[in-house]
Amino acid sequence: MRRVDRALEVFERLLAHYGPQRWWPAETPFEVIVGALLMPQTSWRNVERAIANLKAAGLLDPHRLATAPVATIRKHVRVAGLYRVKPARLKAFCRHLVASCHGDLAAYFDRPLDAVRADLLRQQGVGPETADSILLYASEVATFVVDAYTVRIARRIGLVGSDGVDHVKTTFERYVPRDLATYREYHALLVAHAKATCRPSPRCDECPVVDLCDHGRKAYVGP
Repeated sequence: MRRVDRALEVFERLLAHYGPQRWWPAETPFEVIVGALLMPQTSWRNVERAIANLKAAGLLDPHRLATAPVATIRKHVRVAGLYRVKPARLKAFCRHLVASCHGDLAAYFDRPLDAVRADLLRQQGVGPETADSILLYASEVATFVVDAYTVRIARRIGLVGSDGVDHVKTTFERYVPRDLATYREYHALLVAHAKATCRPSPRCDECPVVDLCDHGRKAYVGP
């Protein structure tokens, strides 16, 4: 099977197996950004609790977070971990939003994609995964998000070799039609699959794409 066909078939089977993930759960684009900044090295449950705390305190706003003391922000987002780092990064990002576009996200995103992505990557604590998550879920740009789960599955399936993150991203964007809803769903399904089945020690006997997977065929299906 051609790699492009395999990439599309994997998506269809994961969708049939796990169902729509409807990710990212947020009420506003700014809430997506806050969640993306708080997400590293913690669970989504903890991020949800931190966001709920900020909402309850009336702080879930770029202007208010930009001016709030770091100690105040820390009190509300501590549950998300890295309590010495994340509050300062969140405040710095909001100060940048206010300084660059008066906190207007529509204006912030109303620039060429490369310029917005480069600007995101210049901010504290924003790497490629976080930047692309913000673009995909907050600014509604069809860019494929690649995380450690995506790399693991792509390599096991055989879509890529031992290539780096950038190659994994370009591979998915080459094989999967550039569609916002599809990119969102595919990313979320890969995360669900990695957590449930394609773990560090994979459960190939439970995998809905085992016959499409180079690793699965060798480990479970056999020659």
